[in-house]
Amino acid sequence: MSDRTLAGGVIRWFADNGVAANLIMFLIIGAGAFTLIGIKQEVFPEFSSDVVSVRVLYPGAAPEEVEEGVVVRIEEQIQDLEGIKEIRSTASENAGTVLIEAEQGADLQKLLNDVKSRVDAIDTFPDEAEEPVIEEAVLRRNVLEIAISGAADERTLKRLGERVREDLIAIPGITQVELRATRPYEISIEVSEEALRKWGLTFSQVASAVRRSSLDLPGGRVSTAGGDILLRTEGQAYRGPEFERLPLVTRSDGSRVLLGDVATVVDGFAETDRWSRFDGQPAALVQVFRVGDQGALEVAAKVEEYLAEARPRMPEGIELTVWLDRTRDLRSRIDLLLRNGRMGLALVVLVLALFLKLRLAGWVSLGIPISFLGAIALMPFLDVSINLISLFAFIVVLGIVVDDAIIVGENIYTHYLRGEEGLEAAVNGTREVLVPVVFAVLTGVAAFAPLLTVTGTIGKIMRVIPLIVIPTLLFSLVESLWILPNHLSHLRHDRDDKTPTGISRHWYRLQDAVARGLEAVIRRGYRPLLERALAWRYLTVASMLALLLITAGMVGGGWVRFNFMPAIEANNTAGYLTMPQGTPAADTARALARMEEAARELAAELDHEFGNRPVRHFMTTVGDQPFRTAGGPGALTVSADSSAGHVGEVNLELAPAEERAIGSNEIAQRWREKVGAIPDAVELTYTASLFSSGKAIDVELSGP
Repeated sequence: MSDRTLAGGVIRWFADNGVAANLIMFLIIGAGAFTLIGIKQEVFPEFSSDVVSVRVLYPGAAPEEVEEGVVVRIEEQIQDLEGIKEIRSTASENAGTVLIEAEQGADLQKLLNDVKSRVDAIDTFPDEAEEPVIEEAVLRRNVLEIAISGAADERTLKRLGERVREDLIAIPGITQVELRATRPYEISIEVSEEALRKWGLTFSQVASAVRRSSLDLPGGRVSTAGGDILLRTEGQAYRGPEFERLPLVTRSDGSRVLLGDVATVVDGFAETDRWSRFDGQPAALVQVFRVGDQGALEVAAKVEEYLAEARPRMPEGIELTVWLDRTRDLRSRIDLLLRNGRMGLALVVLVLALFLKLRLAGWVSLGIPISFLGAIALMPFLDVSINLISLFAFIVVLGIVVDDAIIVGENIYTHYLRGEEGLEAAVNGTREVLVPVVFAVLTGVAAFAPLLTVTGTIGKIMRVIPLIVIPTLLFSLVESLWILPNHLSHLRHDRDDKTPTGISRHWYRLQDAVARGLEAVIRRGYRPLLERALAWRYLTVASMLALLLITAGMVGGGWVRFNFMPAIEANNTAGYLTMPQGTPAADTARALARMEEAARELAAELDHEFGNRPVRHFMTTVGDQPFRTAGGPGALTVSADSSAGHVGEVNLELAPAEERAIGSNEIAQRWREKVGAIPDAVELTYTASLFSSGKAIDVELSGP
């Protein structure tokens, strides 16, 4: 390829214009460094769920009643809406949920509005059913949770949780905090038939009097010379004693019958079958989320600062413990990337320095940070953040990003050894390998580009990988064809012909020894083998075909297993228990206590075997499976105001992987063996995976 071609002319122009080459290099480095300072950090990438959730609470209803009175009526009302791909409904005790999945490319906001209009028009819901909650099912993961535990009553733990929540929300940079694992407040008024007869009242009169008396009313405005006075009647009752003082009957003589005279007012909690225990103590959970452009690591750091200041202010016996800190995995991936990057850079420099000039090896290795910073500069425009998936993509591309720079640099050095001066060697060496280098990069781009076409939730996660790998490869091409030739154009024979002294002399001797050894391997091993392979070409082709058939046979025969998504071990091991519908919460709690006791025995054994407390904390939840519903990036977070006493989970937080000598999957297996079978359990599942792409086989049976 001559300089008269466009590509050859561009290469020569950049090789001969250091200002342009260095300007591009510094622009890439500066843009990447500037973007890196403020780029969004999260555990998993955010994306739309494309699902609309309709949830209706129906207190006291069995699943069959919920299905007939709620779920079927919603399905019939919305089934003909445009843009619906699938409707999935669940009827359980006290509540019904309908999830409407939108077609790919459909306007989710329009679908949400249409569903809301149709559901609001339903006037045949049971009288006891509450108002439907219609919302987009949110795909989100909290940054961390704070467990508030200790030997305290439920009201104390809830009030402490509310205090912690309000304190965290007041911190700049933290805007979404939720209190979980506590029952909602509830005022219950228990009226006896005997008291009604005694005072000559009916139940409807009592209910009407409570509605009429417990409210705040605006009283208008009075204009005076000094200004306007707003009048307001405050009668809304919030606590038990305030309800007891509500008047039911006022007689002509001025005497009154109060609610407390007729009924017993209980200021307590809603009767739901949901509670949690942390390390064997009653607990409340405070969840902290990352919102918008907030960084997960920054949010976690602010929470840690708050806890260090808040722990001394807690009542005696109350502990504040960071639980499910998902930023640990993020920090671990960042550390792995930096560690591999440093090691890879050092190895590249060392290996190249054994064969090439040390300065040349340094310029070639510079392609790694330039390519990475170029990709980082584009991340905000591609709607990609720093998260576990993007960090994984950087780790994947780390091993291939410097290949084209090595090819170009080595070929330039070859032309230099032939006697060409720096500029000519840089231009001729780059032009000679231009086509294979470009096609090598395009091959990598073609290998990762199909991931951009994957649909569904998995596709929205997988798209992050090519959006990191492809820009990195393209920037490595820019660096190797435009920037590197200019840096290597300064090689001069008159400068390098001087007799080396000191360390340089010893290093050149080492290079000579390595070169002689490599030449011997080529002459005695590689070249004779190549000549025989060319002479016996039919045998060579047959051998390769046989190897291909053996490989295909191993895959087809199951010797090499295929997994769409490999299991990534997490720092948590959880056991999910589902008992038959209608099982009392007390029975579920006994089964979970058995699982927790087995986990405690296992923790003691592991500590004795390996030390360093491989199992750090336990969380047992009755009436809910919080880790399961929030455990994967595809988990849908919808309104959850009811509980189911037949489900529960036990969650073990493990030491970080680098601090324990046993894998989380092995811990889960040993825990399963210790628990054994639980009688009547519908489902008993153990998991230790950080991410789940779904079940391998999912059979759905449907019919009238």
